[in-house]
Amino acid sequence: MRILIADDEPHIRELVRMYLSKEGYEIESAVDGQDAVEKAQSSHPDLIVLDLMMPRLDGFEVTRIIRERSDVPILMLTVRKEDAIKVTGLELGADDYLTKPFNPKELVARVKAILRRADGLRRSGIEVRVGKLHLNRQRREATLDGEPLKLRTKEFDLLFTLAQNAGTALSREQLLSLVWGYTFAGETRTVDVHINHLRQRLQDRGVQIETLRGVGYKLTATPHGNG
Repeated sequence: MRILIADDEPHIRELVRMYLSKEGYEIESAVDGQDAVEKAQSSHPDLIVLDLMMPRLDGFEVTRIIRERSDVPILMLTVRKEDAIKVTGLELGADDYLTKPFNPKELVARVKAILRRADGLRRSGIEVRVGKLHLNRQRREATLDGEPLKLRTKEFDLLFTLAQNAGTALSREQLLSLVWGYTFAGETRTVDVHINHLRQRLQDRGVQIETLRGVGYKLTATPHGNG
């Protein structure tokens, strides 16, 4: 598998390259945002490790451009710890984030988890329906009341997981494990960001994501959705 590392700091690129190469991944590097966009288009990596603060194009802009053309998983790196920064990255389509300085072993674990999950989803041809919501995981298609529902990669995966378990509450930790493929303490904010985004897309359209305080989330069809 090929991984693109986009970071303007040579020592970070080398650190990530060294640890991921040991795991057998083929590594390509980009030195700034524009370089990252060009290499993502030309080499079609299986995953991108993307720094947020880079010259020419920052990580947000790179993610936005890539998401217009590809669902390749993106692991964003950032020195900024503010929730708003991380939320913005996730909403633009990043699959996960890691704050600098990071433990290289944790980065490897997250890369493996993201790739494992992406591979499992590609291999599955399961369909699921909840009311007027229809999801096809093989084609990565979602429709609601017959109309296409535009979803980012992790939004689709999260909605599919909730739909598979419709009517059953799943905790944030369960969703983190099922959708992202791992459980790291304190990362449940990732789930909340994607739930909020899904609610905006599903609002008043026949299905809803309910919050059960102290338990988690569940997907249900509203009476309109069963009509």
